[in-house]
Amino acid sequence: MEQRVWVMKELKKLSLLAAPMVVVSVSQSVLPAISLMMTGHLGKLQLSGVSIATSFTNATGFALLFGLSGALETLCGQAYGAGQYHKLGSYVYCSMISLLPICLPVSILWIFMARLLILIGLNPQISVVACKYSIGLIPALFGYAILQSLFRYFQSQSLILPMLLSSCATVCFHVPLCWALIYKWEFGNIGGAIAIGVAYWFNVIILVSYFLFSSSCEKTRILCWKDIFSSISEFWCFALSSSLMVCLEWWTFELLILLAGLLKNSKLETSVLSICITTTSLHYFVQYGIGAAASVRVSNELGSGNPRAARAIVHIVLVISLTEAVIASTSLFCTRYVFGYAFSNDKEVVDYVTEVAPLLCLSVIVDSLLAVLSGIARGCGWQRIGAFVNLGAYYFVGIPVSVVLCFVGHLRGKGLWIGLLVGTTVQLALFAFITASTNWKKQASIAKDRIFKGQFQQIIDGIEL
Repeated sequence: MEQRVWVMKELKKLSLLAAPMVVVSVSQSVLPAISLMMTGHLGKLQLSGVSIATSFTNATGFALLFGLSGALETLCGQAYGAGQYHKLGSYVYCSMISLLPICLPVSILWIFMARLLILIGLNPQISVVACKYSIGLIPALFGYAILQSLFRYFQSQSLILPMLLSSCATVCFHVPLCWALIYKWEFGNIGGAIAIGVAYWFNVIILVSYFLFSSSCEKTRILCWKDIFSSISEFWCFALSSSLMVCLEWWTFELLILLAGLLKNSKLETSVLSICITTTSLHYFVQYGIGAAASVRVSNELGSGNPRAARAIVHIVLVISLTEAVIASTSLFCTRYVFGYAFSNDKEVVDYVTEVAPLLCLSVIVDSLLAVLSGIARGCGWQRIGAFVNLGAYYFVGIPVSVVLCFVGHLRGKGLWIGLLVGTTVQLALFAFITASTNWKKQASIAKDRIFKGQFQQIIDGIEL
């Protein structure tokens, strides 16, 4: 009876944390999707160019920053659970100081993107459109570096309301601005990129204001330069592995877009594959919100020295994730004949999307469980293990299968997606095995040592293989 009461309380706690985190995650991920949808109605060339640009900028910039800031999920979450509130401010300042300089070389790369894309064999017209769009995204990159650091900071303390309100306000601001820049003021597809940058900085201003003036952040926003610089090595210890874990997965999706650009009907193939990736990405961020809630709860419990609670949370959140995934996948399958019109008026594009939809539904289920298990991995500090899992699943299994099915089996875009689905299934199996084999007592001990003694023990010691 007591266990059932605890489960119901934890389910309520997770739901109250996960529901707004889903809204926050989707609100952030939907901004590029809105710009893609609006520019897609300008024509097939614009849709292809923006698709390539979105893929390239994600792979070389946004994914990198997203991954690096993931170190805060481990550090801030466990510090908050252990009651070491002053450490949260040091970690978040350290993250901003570390991420902003990285934006400079990435911006230079984006400026010369057209030459690089043409060099690897992409259509010159598509490459030029993609380059112009990417240059328009440079201001967004700097805002994103600050925004992701702030998100992880608020998330680790379960301060979801300011994130929820700022994210919803940003979407409401972005939609009319994007429409006005693209259609009314005739900026074309570049208007979509400018709108994303303005929206990110709008969100940053709201969250920074709350961070500086709210009493909720009084204990955790303490500025101590000595602690900040002493935390840099600790931050990068997790940031590099976290970034590699995220980028190895993200790069796979972007590589598929580039491979589709090498096919005979490149405009059609890249457009459809981009629509599929955008769809799974949007849904992934629904599950990422659930995974983020799991990351917070697991890291807090490990920091508090409650391994049994951490383990039980894993089971509860997986049930929630699977339930949502089945509902989403079924809904997508039922609307497969009209779904493509959200992105394009071209009947050829819509029909191709309908053809790929069953594979897309399977990907939704697999990706959902992956998003949650990845969140648990970040909460525990398993980023290094996650990097190795993603490397093996995608680059030794998924991508080779995609290439063979696409270019040898002549399945074109469908072959690329089948290979991706095989890779994600392998990745899911490995993460599930690692999670099931975890010694949670050792994980709690590692978390305490990390926060109180600063000892960097091997994370793999906490896993019984």
